[in-house]
Amino acid sequence: MPSSPSRGWLVVAAGMAVNLCLGILYAWSVWKANLTTKVPDLVGTPMPTDGLNAGWTFLSDADATWAYAVCGLTFALFMIPGGRLQDRYGPRIGVTLGGLFLAAGCVLAGVLHSYLGLIVGFGILGGIGMGLGYAAATPAAVKWFGPHRRGLIVGLVVGGYGGAAIYIAPLATELIARYGITGSFVALGLSFAVVVVVAGRLLTPPPPGFVPAGPMVASANPVAVVNWAPREMLRTWQYFALVVLMFGGAQSGLLLIANAVPLLAKAAKGNEFFAQNGWLLAAFGGIVNALGRVGTGSYSDRIGRTNAYTLNGVASAACLFLMPTVIESNNVGLLFLVVGIAYWQYGGGLSLMPAMTADFYGPKNLGTNYGLVFLGWGLAFLVPLTAGYIKGFTGNDDAALYLSGGILTACVVLSRLVTRPIVAKELP
Repeated sequence: MPSSPSRGWLVVAAGMAVNLCLGILYAWSVWKANLTTKVPDLVGTPMPTDGLNAGWTFLSDADATWAYAVCGLTFALFMIPGGRLQDRYGPRIGVTLGGLFLAAGCVLAGVLHSYLGLIVGFGILGGIGMGLGYAAATPAAVKWFGPHRRGLIVGLVVGGYGGAAIYIAPLATELIARYGITGSFVALGLSFAVVVVVAGRLLTPPPPGFVPAGPMVASANPVAVVNWAPREMLRTWQYFALVVLMFGGAQSGLLLIANAVPLLAKAAKGNEFFAQNGWLLAAFGGIVNALGRVGTGSYSDRIGRTNAYTLNGVASAACLFLMPTVIESNNVGLLFLVVGIAYWQYGGGLSLMPAMTADFYGPKNLGTNYGLVFLGWGLAFLVPLTAGYIKGFTGNDDAALYLSGGILTACVVLSRLVTRPIVAKELP
């Protein structure tokens, strides 16, 4: 059957639109800054009754991170059933359910005015919505293109998720200022449901017998000659290596995403503009996160996935080790630089890992197979969660940043050892 690249690009655009809504998670530091207090004695006390946030209670740093972490863990777990839905019934069902769950979760989190509401609403229902929707968008687009463009296509689709903070961070800041925490959750949740459901109607897989456009050229990434079933993938050591690589690349970015606003506030002492506009670092991170997905996906097609992982990982680990010194120096420009490199690595990993999964195990069952690899991303939320407790004991983020840099360094070493699994019929 002749190829239809124009239809494939429409699917890519629809997938980006879906992810631009699901990526509300990446602006969490905006809500965290409004839910927490710098005065320890106020933790657990009601917010002013004459303000927009009457009915809410001040949370500790660790408590405010729990909703974020639960959302991430739930997201990762529901990537698996989301992937199965995509592989068996196509992308529309998962995306539609994802939009509805996300809306319900945001509305519930807003109207309950409570820590429990944040956990159940944003954390669990929102995480379910993200997992079901995210699992459908990427495989639907990848199947329209050949392996020579796989990294680029994955980067574009998931770039929507990474870029969401570009507009959600300032939008959420404005909504909270005008309508309070509750109003921001309700307005964004309902809006995202409409966009996700409508964009989801444009996500269609290619018809049977479809042949992707593009020349058959030599690739820098060895690709699978067969499509592995999930149960077959789970029997290979490379699957567990991919989970660890996902964990290592994700934990550093998730740590910064959860703390972007307070980190800028700390580094900007004496600079009132940046101290009062911490969302700028979150939005900047969203830009670099999105660009890192597209850029890394593109150059990984040329230099290889593991080489791209190594390049990004080494640079990001160095920045994580330097970050406490940069924050202490109150150099805002340098903070943006080192945080930007770390965000690039994080975004890049989220285009590398689905592409590597398809390279290793084939594109046919990518929804389910990548959902299983994505468990590493969910486990990565344990690092920012642990960091909240470390900060409670030490009073700063230094130890958590050093821990994150060490984990990433170890994963760079592992990336140099991973090779594509070989099936019996490939052996001489």
